[in-house]
Amino acid sequence: MLVKAFLTRKDKPWLIVPCMFNPEQFTVEKSNQFAAVNIPGLSAPLYQFVRGNARSVSMDLFFDTYEEGIDVRIYTDRITGWDTGSMFSKLPGALKGLMDIDSDLHAPPVCLFVWGTFIFQCIIEKVTKKFTMFHPSGFPVRATLSVSLKEYREPDLQIRELKLMSADLTKTWVVKKGDSLWSIAAKEYGDPADWRLIADANHIANPRVLKPGQELVIPVNE
Repeated sequence: MLVKAFLTRKDKPWLIVPCMFNPEQFTVEKSNQFAAVNIPGLSAPLYQFVRGNARSVSMDLFFDTYEEGIDVRIYTDRITGWDTGSMFSKLPGALKGLMDIDSDLHAPPVCLFVWGTFIFQCIIEKVTKKFTMFHPSGFPVRATLSVSLKEYREPDLQIRELKLMSADLTKTWVVKKGDSLWSIAAKEYGDPADWRLIADANHIANPRVLKPGQELVIPVNE
């Protein structure tokens, strides 16, 4: 049986907020951003990669305290923050919710969503809270939280990954009609003046002579 999913703070992993029920499903979304570059004479634009966008995860979390006869917000507000005016918002020493601004960080904390082997480091971007049942005394006892999580990755880790990719990656290029070392260097390095790197790596004596179908090694520009 799959253990229940939970949310926690990355810097304080002992502060676990368990889900009363596992989500029936969750959606993972990933996208990349490209810029359209219009080239005169071409029937369609070229697309240049700009940046990757963080993954996002969305799901519904269900909470029910009807049988216990207690306010369901004692669970839900540990995620969203204590509802203003509720009895729990006045509890002395009450812990802040995961979406509240941490007084030391001056921002909401980085969180982890854990469900079995799926571990997602994230910030809680958005939560829509819907109460669907109330106790005769007036407090809510059933709630659904529609949660949107945005992936968080430390900048220094991303920089290290980029350096590793640049240092170890060797590409190949299959020459097409109209290609030149200058145009290939411009596309691969962003500077046509770096054509000598390709010429030296492929032992090309005459840079003006390229044959369609010829395979070139594209070295890393360090």
